[in-house]
Amino acid sequence: MKISILLPYKENFSPEYPGAVSLFVYETTRISKFKKNIIVFGNTDYKKKFPIKYINIETKKNILSSQTKNYVKKFINLEKRNNSSIIEIHNRPTYAKILSSKFKKKIISLYFHNDPLSMEGSKSIDDRKLLLKKCYKIIFNSNWSKKRFLEGMENKFINSDKLSVFYQSANKGNLSLIKNKKRWITFVGKLNRAKGYDIFCRAIKDVLNKNPTWKAQVIGDEKREKIELNHKNANLLGFKKHDKVINIFKKSSIAVVCSRWEEPFGRTSLEASANGCAVIITNKGGLPETITNAKILKNLSSIELKKLLNSLIKNNILRKSLQRLSIENFYLTHKFVANNIDNYRKEKIQSVKKFYVPKKKSKLRILHITNFNERLDGRLFFNTGRRINNGFIRLGHSVLGFSDRDIQKYYKSINDFKGAKTLNDKLKRTCYNYKPDLIILGHADLISSDQINELKDDYPNVRVGQWFLDPLNPKGPDYYRNRERVLDKIECVDSSFITTSPSALSFLPKKNKSFYIPNPSDKSFETLNNFNRSCSVDVFFALSHGVHRGVLKTGKMDDRATFIKNLLEKTPDTKFDIYGLDKIQPIWADHYFKTISNAKMGLNLSRGEAIKYYSSDRITQIVGNGLVCLIDEKTQYRDFFSDNEMVFYKNVNDLSEKILKISKDDKKRRSIAKKGKEKYMKYFNSDLVAEYIVNKTMNINNKKNFLWQN
Repeated sequence: MKISILLPYKENFSPEYPGAVSLFVYETTRISKFKKNIIVFGNTDYKKKFPIKYINIETKKNILSSQTKNYVKKFINLEKRNNSSIIEIHNRPTYAKILSSKFKKKIISLYFHNDPLSMEGSKSIDDRKLLLKKCYKIIFNSNWSKKRFLEGMENKFINSDKLSVFYQSANKGNLSLIKNKKRWITFVGKLNRAKGYDIFCRAIKDVLNKNPTWKAQVIGDEKREKIELNHKNANLLGFKKHDKVINIFKKSSIAVVCSRWEEPFGRTSLEASANGCAVIITNKGGLPETITNAKILKNLSSIELKKLLNSLIKNNILRKSLQRLSIENFYLTHKFVANNIDNYRKEKIQSVKKFYVPKKKSKLRILHITNFNERLDGRLFFNTGRRINNGFIRLGHSVLGFSDRDIQKYYKSINDFKGAKTLNDKLKRTCYNYKPDLIILGHADLISSDQINELKDDYPNVRVGQWFLDPLNPKGPDYYRNRERVLDKIECVDSSFITTSPSALSFLPKKNKSFYIPNPSDKSFETLNNFNRSCSVDVFFALSHGVHRGVLKTGKMDDRATFIKNLLEKTPDTKFDIYGLDKIQPIWADHYFKTISNAKMGLNLSRGEAIKYYSSDRITQIVGNGLVCLIDEKTQYRDFFSDNEMVFYKNVNDLSEKILKISKDDKKRRSIAKKGKEKYMKYFNSDLVAEYIVNKTMNINNKKNFLWQN
């Protein structure tokens, strides 16, 4: 991993005359965990540079072209050779726009050290919307700056995870400094009205006259304004190197930062606080965020400042208390801020290479995207999506159900005929509000792979899995369509779960993680115990021509219909209850459960040839409600269940014989049904299936053994 840091053009990356950006970059880079892989790029006239990896970009004056454009162009050429993973741009949104167009696959982050609304490239709402789209992170030096960036965008679509606040930092002094404090009142900064220097000058004269043992130390210069301060106890020190300024703060008792303008952060108050000064600030911009304990001027006037200074001079206890608390509560150390920066870098880099899972996060936010069939008035309430959803909830996770088919149906329009665009936009907004740790897709065909990839770019710690229930037998129904539905997003999801054994499917990419899951039972759905009942029906079977259609298609042929008719002919003295054939419409929901409550056996017959482990979800309704499950042995369910728990048949003749035998032996029927239900509900329940999906998708290895896993 390589990280390139691009400074603003003409930012002095030198200890001789460093800017605030240079100090920030140097102090956080020199102790970064990635310091060996970081190169700082800049344009500095001073020969002496900060002692970290640095490349100076030389530019020559050219009246025909912009120096700044030449600077960025040369960086682009250097970056092509350096080939970093992350480019961090400081305080120049215009650079971010240029570099994001040149390096579309690189991670680009932008740091704001000034008011975003005062800078080219971020003044307009459109500018800022573009930055949000192009940058992985936009980092501010205060919450005030962040609020300024969002000004006027209250009703816009904002991905808040892209916005972070990393304050500037300082070395924290120790409490021994307080013992050596001199009677100094210090002002550091540009000596102009914006910094409130004129107010300081008027106030300090009277304060020094009233307190002749105190002195003022003034550090800074200003060529454009001339504000005079003439007093025998006022030392005008001019510009001082950074280390000299820090030494003066260590000795100063009081520091004044009385800015008129909205300071985005305020390094002066930060460093004064870190070195145990009793700090006076104005409530402007990000100044209150720079300190934990200070006196804030209620009104920005020389009279108010004079009162506060005299109060601190007179009240030794108050002054000493502020000095002590300033050090004790100071937390914006170089290490603290550098760690914040490194954490964001690690978060993104590890998401590209190998997903990083916070080990302590046992309770997740899960966004479950599947068809919850709200528009069908409860007819399909008892479906697999609900079962898996129940499992997630019982595991203690926060679960948000996102019913894709309902949304798509409700939001169709002339401009969005399928409703797919609206659906994907709604998903994006939902993720930005809910911030899921895990996204699970169930037959969510209209969610695009591009949208999933965009979400994974925005949220590097989010994991995505998909489950699929329909048949995948090459000799079964809708094979090519179902295969494409699985493969559509298989490259962008972290795991896939299917109700057919992956070993029986040749089309699955080997590099992708595909796992078998059984159709889950659910203790809140499977509530019947037919093995305890005297039932009048021997065999129950129901088919449909599509769950969403709900009724039979006219003229449609189904291989199961042929099988059933053959079975009926071979088993004439058996009481069958058949739905979905001969114009007898399918049954659903509560009607379905009331009907099977009177059956001894249930035929688990799926369309097409049997394939390893595949079954429709009717198996859960049969076994889970205490019916004897009649199942084709070619499904290889004997890997999980014995002949004492299910009835396996070879062909229609074998099935007919076994139905006759069991229908005449009620004791055996009750025993098989009871044992089958107990095992299925214990090992194939929705809680376990949900846990398995979470573990595999989140890459959690808790060494738990699932019956179907091996």
